[in-house]
Amino acid sequence: MPSNDKKIKWGILAPGRIAQSFAQDLLSINDAELHAVASRDLKKAEAFNQTYQGQVAYGDYQSLMKDPLVDAIYIATPHAFHKTYTLDCLEHGKAVLCEKPLGLNSAEVEEMLQKAKEKNVLLMEALWTYFLPHYQHLLDFLKKGSYGKVLSVEADFGFYRDFDPNGRLFDKKLGGGSLLDIGIYPIFAALSILGMPDEIKAKATFFKSGADSSCDMEFNYKNGAIAKLKSTLLKETPTTAVITCEKGSIKLNTQFHRPTSICFTDASGKEDTIDFGVTTKGYNYETMHFNELIRDGKTESPIMPHEFSRKLMQLMDEVKEIIGLRYY
Repeated sequence: MPSNDKKIKWGILAPGRIAQSFAQDLLSINDAELHAVASRDLKKAEAFNQTYQGQVAYGDYQSLMKDPLVDAIYIATPHAFHKTYTLDCLEHGKAVLCEKPLGLNSAEVEEMLQKAKEKNVLLMEALWTYFLPHYQHLLDFLKKGSYGKVLSVEADFGFYRDFDPNGRLFDKKLGGGSLLDIGIYPIFAALSILGMPDEIKAKATFFKSGADSSCDMEFNYKNGAIAKLKSTLLKETPTTAVITCEKGSIKLNTQFHRPTSICFTDASGKEDTIDFGVTTKGYNYETMHFNELIRDGKTESPIMPHEFSRKLMQLMDEVKEIIGLRYY
């Protein structure tokens, strides 16, 4: 277990685009460093290290897992491989920060969580939005109840991509489609604000590959609250989250899942916008939290606990069942 004055040494498994953002923000953290990068293409790992000040490059994933100096591994593979490599890393006793979604379905997620429990090793789903200053501020504000009860949540996430049968976003074998890749963010917003719904409605469109191209969802709650959620790879959408309460409304401005500003509008119509002044991409917040969990010897995050990951995947499974989407 690293001592409190030792830098946490990170390994990155699969240095793709999202791993670049993670590594860039890792450079902003004084008590952590990029120790090693593993890619099936050694030259790619070496080039990544040159850009982000990594020290060791591996041309296979197992070597990274066996590196005795690595304290934590960030898994950034396509969704379909999250379970396999998380289980392998945990088997080697490495703390794992695995990109969202944790798995392709609840059975995979449960297997991963049980392995972490069996090995007594830290595992957390890397849903970075939860740790961003604007989102934590939102949750704190709602908890205080200044605007009264939440009546509705409306959240969307959409962008356009030309269909590419070989692209990760469109390949069903890789867990492609809008729901798992970006629909998880609107669902996360509803779950973190309103909890588990009592009724789910959903409809979707599909690419010829079988991956969903768009998904519209409605979550209904016994207390009368409603969440209207959307994900799409067919067009650009505002990508905002609007929370309507009894005494006002709150809007997480565009790219609500990233560092952004919040506009509060009270019952009189008075607006107040808060900008949180984040200077990084925002991945450093979840990473700093994860570092502290390692230092404290924790095996689970109090912010992103295992039960939250279970519920998040349960909701996505229910939506998949309704729209007729299965990955295997």
